[in-house]
Amino acid sequence: MTNQMLQTAGLIVVRNRQLLLAFSNNKRAWYLPGGKVDAGETAVQALIREIEEELNIILAEKDLTFYYHISAPAFGESGLQMEQDCFLYDLKAEPKASKEIGGLQYFDEATYRKEEHIVPGVITAFEKLRVDGLVD
Repeated sequence: MTNQMLQTAGLIVVRNRQLLLAFSNNKRAWYLPGGKVDAGETAVQALIREIEEELNIILAEKDLTFYYHISAPAFGESGLQMEQDCFLYDLKAEPKASKEIGGLQYFDEATYRKEEHIVPGVITAFEKLRVDGLVD
């Protein structure tokens, strides 16, 4: 059986060598802010829409920088593979979590790994950021 693919877009915000994560009330886990790419959308369009919904911030497309692509098992979804285009962004304002987000927090990898639920794509993000010297 072939894994199904879930196309998503993620926001990478690093401050003080820590990664911004959003708590999904639905999945009960910390994720990269962002979400699913809808039919007819580009990853950038999806990211701008999702971040406005989740963080109440309108991203400036010209300030988004493609960073890398994550392929990882989708957390809590048997047989579903997450394919995520990730974009670096320097937030000018402090984000405010919407009702669908249980909180926002900056994490280092060691602290994140102590969470009850670990999302494979977030670990991949930490690994790439560490290799590139952006987090410890």
